[in-house]
Amino acid sequence: MSRLVLIVLHLFAASILAADDPMRTCRILFLNPPENAPEKMYLSDGSSALEVELARMSFSPVYEIRVEAEWLALLSSEPAGSGAGRLAPIPENTPVVKLDSGVLDFYLIVTSDGRPEHPPLKLQVIRADGENFVRGKMLWYNLTDHKVGGQLGKRKLLLGGRSRKVVDAPADDIEEYRVSLYFQPPGSDSAEPLCETAWSHDPRSRTVFFVIQPQGAMIPRVIGIPDFRGDEDQ
Repeated sequence: MSRLVLIVLHLFAASILAADDPMRTCRILFLNPPENAPEKMYLSDGSSALEVELARMSFSPVYEIRVEAEWLALLSSEPAGSGAGRLAPIPENTPVVKLDSGVLDFYLIVTSDGRPEHPPLKLQVIRADGENFVRGKMLWYNLTDHKVGGQLGKRKLLLGGRSRKVVDAPADDIEEYRVSLYFQPPGSDSAEPLCETAWSHDPRSRTVFFVIQPQGAMIPRVIGIPDFRGDEDQ
């Protein structure tokens, strides 16, 4: 076999392997944004950048992130050098978050601290992969110092401050289920009502719930976002 043929076969095999390289998957959510918050920004890992949606009431489309990426930054404009693989250094005070190597599927949560100085945004990576978080289940993230608990359909919830928990499906089919939740502020011996309502369950979708503390509010708020992906095997 000629040397030229061997080189061509080698390049072809390398291209196939490169195409099969694993990629991280990411969905973005802007929690409780101010009125003047941007709707789109550029997400950069230092080598590449893409324009992304800062979704409010639902998750953004699924974005692919390089496995080799060690951090992500949100930029208001496309960085110089995009497309060339060597981007200009990110500006000082740019919101940045670290990426752990073992996280392959995650939510990028964007929040605003409400302060006038730049930058007003903060980033948090919330892991979405793992065998326990499959279709029909709920992932609860308490971003407050309050304890939160109560009844979710046929499941009980007990969530400490600044904690995370996967909860089994609250119902069996596409149906409504009763919700009764309370919260207990730090240092308090009594629980306060949080919500008494009915929610809808869809066993085809994972659902992520966030407990947040809106600025200036005495009572925390619960936000539930379904994560339905039609191409999932689980």
